[in-house]
Amino acid sequence: MAVRIDPSWYEVLRPQFEAPYFADLKAFLVSERQQYTCYPPGSKIFAAFDNTPFDKVKVVILGQDPYHEPGQAMGLCFSVPSGVAVPPSLVNIIKEINSDIGSNIALTGGDLSGWASQGVLLLNATLTVRAHQAGSHQRHGWEVFTDAAIRELSSRRQGLVFLLWGSYAIAKAQLIDRGKHLVLTAPHPSPLSAYRGFFGCRHFSKANEYLAAHGVTPIDWTQIR
Repeated sequence: MAVRIDPSWYEVLRPQFEAPYFADLKAFLVSERQQYTCYPPGSKIFAAFDNTPFDKVKVVILGQDPYHEPGQAMGLCFSVPSGVAVPPSLVNIIKEINSDIGSNIALTGGDLSGWASQGVLLLNATLTVRAHQAGSHQRHGWEVFTDAAIRELSSRRQGLVFLLWGSYAIAKAQLIDRGKHLVLTAPHPSPLSAYRGFFGCRHFSKANEYLAAHGVTPIDWTQIR
């Protein structure tokens, strides 16, 4: 697989790449790709790390695993390529942004690369998935890898914002030093739970207020195409 990852992240995560569990994970992925279609493409598995260098991260949004239908997964959590139908959870995210900051983002595009380039790490806990089978690559080592990434951000950086939506993401709060960073939690933006507190959480304006208070340029959340 022709993987790409920003050098800053490779240095931070080098111990993970060299750990025995990662060799097992690679062997699992090779076997999976020989038997099944898997997403995202190999070159985009580490897209979250490649698009947002370690020292440029301002905000972390944590998803669970990639979209598992054709053409959707692009290595950035919640994001789909331009021209692909916007998934329901992302529709609700955009609705909350519009309500929160008074914007008028259309619901016709879901490419969040514009966030990633501004410093939003769009990280799935599991970085690959078998086609049509949600959660199929969980518990094979990816969570160890991405937990390490969260720990490194927590320990080495200061003044980051972590947006944790849903019980799975909220459980990751234990990895984060709340004395150094802002952790915001809410129900998942899925249609099944968005009305239980995701709508009205105002995480996007709260994140920007925190960044501005720490002398950091806020995120332009309207950068969706």
